[in-house]
Amino acid sequence: MNRRWWAFGAAGVTVAAGLGVRSWTGGDFAKYTGDALYTVLACAVVVTMAPRLRPAVAAGVALGFSWAVELSQIAGIPTVLQPLFGATFNAPDLFWYVVGAVLGWLLARGGWRRGVEQPADPGRRQRVRISD
Repeated sequence: MNRRWWAFGAAGVTVAAGLGVRSWTGGDFAKYTGDALYTVLACAVVVTMAPRLRPAVAAGVALGFSWAVELSQIAGIPTVLQPLFGATFNAPDLFWYVVGAVLGWLLARGGWRRGVEQPADPGRRQRVRISD
């Protein structure tokens, strides 16, 4: 399976999980789980857009994006974007974005290890076994 499609499917599952958590639970659990899943979704989008990135790089980009959105809330986000990016800064969210980046890294790494279209290393010789 192509890594891009794998990441696209992971993004869909992440959105479904986020909607499920929001509709079946509430309070801090739903809020902070949603924060972590937001970064997992960002990681899946990064892998969808750039499937050859290493999992750690994809997770780092997703974490940087999540932190940038959260920190931009200090200065204020336009009203039209507030449903997507939020309106108020909340320092604990920064921690939960790290949790989401770690989860995204683990998911991306799992897909990488399963042999999901790994990029070839042109500088490395590969042995080919010929079976009878």
